[in-house]
Amino acid sequence: MLRLLWLVPALPFASSLVLALVRLPRRAVAWIATSSIAASTIISLLVAGSFLSTPPAAFAYTEALWRWFDAGSLHPEIALYLDPLSLIMMVVVAFVSFLIHLYSTEFMSGDDGYNRFFAYMNLFVASMLTLVLADNLLLLYLGWEGVGLCSYLLIGFWYRDSDNGRAGRKAFIVTRVGDTALMIGLFLLFHRLGTLNIQELMRRASEQWPIGSSAALAAALLLLGGAIGKSAQLPLQTWLPDAMAGPTPVSALIHAATMVTAGVYLIARTHVLYALAPQAQFAVAVIGAATLLMAGFSALTQHDLKRVLAYSTISQIGYMFLALGVGAWPAAIFHFMTHAFFKALLFLGAGIVIKSLNDEHDIFRMGGLRKHLPVAFWTFLIAGCSLAGLPLITAGAFSKDWILWGAYGAANGSTGLWVAALTGVLLTSLYTFRMIFLVFFGEQHSQVTYRPGNAMLIPCLVLAFLSIVGGYMKAPFASFLGTSLPWNSKVGAIPIGETASGGIAAAVFFLGVYLAYVLFLRKPNLTMAVASSRAGRVLHSLWSSDWAMDWLYDRLFVRPLVWLANSGKSDLIDGFYSGVAWLNKTAWRGASRTQSGRLRWYAAGIAAGSIVLIAVVLFL
Repeated sequence: MLRLLWLVPALPFASSLVLALVRLPRRAVAWIATSSIAASTIISLLVAGSFLSTPPAAFAYTEALWRWFDAGSLHPEIALYLDPLSLIMMVVVAFVSFLIHLYSTEFMSGDDGYNRFFAYMNLFVASMLTLVLADNLLLLYLGWEGVGLCSYLLIGFWYRDSDNGRAGRKAFIVTRVGDTALMIGLFLLFHRLGTLNIQELMRRASEQWPIGSSAALAAALLLLGGAIGKSAQLPLQTWLPDAMAGPTPVSALIHAATMVTAGVYLIARTHVLYALAPQAQFAVAVIGAATLLMAGFSALTQHDLKRVLAYSTISQIGYMFLALGVGAWPAAIFHFMTHAFFKALLFLGAGIVIKSLNDEHDIFRMGGLRKHLPVAFWTFLIAGCSLAGLPLITAGAFSKDWILWGAYGAANGSTGLWVAALTGVLLTSLYTFRMIFLVFFGEQHSQVTYRPGNAMLIPCLVLAFLSIVGGYMKAPFASFLGTSLPWNSKVGAIPIGETASGGIAAAVFFLGVYLAYVLFLRKPNLTMAVASSRAGRVLHSLWSSDWAMDWLYDRLFVRPLVWLANSGKSDLIDGFYSGVAWLNKTAWRGASRTQSGRLRWYAAGIAAGSIVLIAVVLFL
C-alpha cells in the first residue's frame, strides 16, 4: 500500500490540469475537483494504515520516482519521504482540504469563475502535499513556491476589485522576502554539506557542525526567515489580514491546512539544525511569543469577522513557533492538527454567516443569529471554545495546555515564555467570545437572506466533532510522533507541574469569557467609554492597524523606493532611450506628411522612383 504514496499529490495535480485546460459544466467541475481530493484523502488514510500496521524499517519510507536533473554534484530526485511527521501532515492536509472543497461546491455555486477557482484550489492542495512529502529541500521548495503562487491567485481571485488584486500582490511580495532568505539558506546548506536530501543533510550537519557552529546558525536563521514569511510571523505578518479579500473557502484552506503551516513544518523537519544552533531556536520561541501577543491584541479591535480570525491564526501559529523554539516539538505539531480542525470550522462557519447576511462582514451589524442559523451557531461555538481552550472538552485545550507546559518545562522553556503564553490564553478567550457574543447574541441588526445546504453544513458538523474528540488523541499522538520528533525536557527539578499549569490556564480561560460577557454583552457602554478615552483611542488605532506595521513599511521601504524610481527618470541611460524614442517619433511625423491622399502625387512618386532606380542600374 505504501507504493501508492505518489498518488496522494498526483491526483490533485492531475485534476488541476484538467480543470485548467478543459471547459466543463459546473457539475462536472465540482465532481472532478472534489472527488480527486477525496481519492487523495482515502489513499493517504490507506497509506497511514499500512504504515501503522506494518511499520517500514527505521520507521520511514522513501519512494523515489525519477531523477529530476543532474548538475555537477547536485542530483535531486522527485522522491517522497514518509515518516510520522510527514504522515500526520499529509493526512490532515488532505482530509481538511476535502471538507473545504465539498463546502466550496455550494459556496461558490453562483460565481462566474467556478472552473478557475477549483483549478487553483486543487493546485494549492497538490503543492502543499508535495511540500510535506518532499524527500529533499529542492522539491520542498517547489511545493513552497507552488503554495505561494496559488495564494496570490486565490487571494486576488475577484481581481476586478482593485483592492483584492492589491491584497494578492501584497501576499506575494511580502512572502517573497522570506522565500529569498530560504533560497539563500539552501545555497548555503548545499555549499557546506554537499546535499539537499533532508535526512542526509541532517546527518551530515550533526556530524560536521558542533553545537553553536556559525554555519549552523546562519543556515537556521535563513530557514527561519522563510518560515516567518510563509507562516505570517513577526515582522512579515502584515499580508495575512489583507488576504481575507479572497473567497472564504480560500481563507479556510490557507489558515487551516496549507500555506501558513508550511513554516511550522519546515522548522520541525529541520529540527536537528536548530538543535545545533541554540540561538536560532531561541529566536523561534521569542518570535512566536511576541507574535501571539501582538496578534491577540490586534484581534480585539477588528470589526471584520474574517480579520478577527486572521489575527487569531497569526496568534495560534505563534503558539506553534513558541513550542518549536522551546523544544516541545510534538506539542507544536499536535496544535497544528487541532488548529486545522477548529480554524477550518471557524472560517466555514463565518462563511455561512456572511453569505446568509448578503455578504455582511461587520460583526457589529450582525447579532442575534443563534436562533436563525442554529447549525452555524453551535458548530462555531464549539470551534470558538476549542480555539480559546475550554478545558477537558475541546481539542484546542489539550494542545494549547501541552504548549503551555512546554513553554515552562521543555528544554528551552522559561517563566517569561510561560507567562507570555498564558497571557495569550486570556487574549484568545477575550477576542473569541467577543466575536461569538456580537455575532450570535444580543439584538439582530441584519436579516438572514440565505439558508445553507448540506454541502456547507456537513463539513461543519464533521469538523465540530473533530474539534472535540481530536484532543483525546494526545497520548497515542505523542507516542507515534516521538519516534521522529522527541520532546526535549528541562534538566533538573521543575517547581510547577503540568496539571497545575493546565489548571491555571483553565482559570484564565474562564476569566476571559467573563470579561467578554461583561464588556460586550452585559455592559457594552463601559466598553464604549473605555474605547473613547484618549488612551483607548490611541491603543485602538495602534492595535487595529496591526501595530502600524504597514505605516512603518511604507516609510521605510515603499516611499524611498518610489523616490529613487522617480529620481532616476532623467538619468543618462533613460535620456539615451528617450532620445531614441524622440528620433522615432520625429521620423514618423516626417513620413506621415507624405501621406496626403492625392493619387496623382503617389503615381508621380512611383514614376520618379522607377526612373531613379533604372538610372542607377544602367549607369552604376
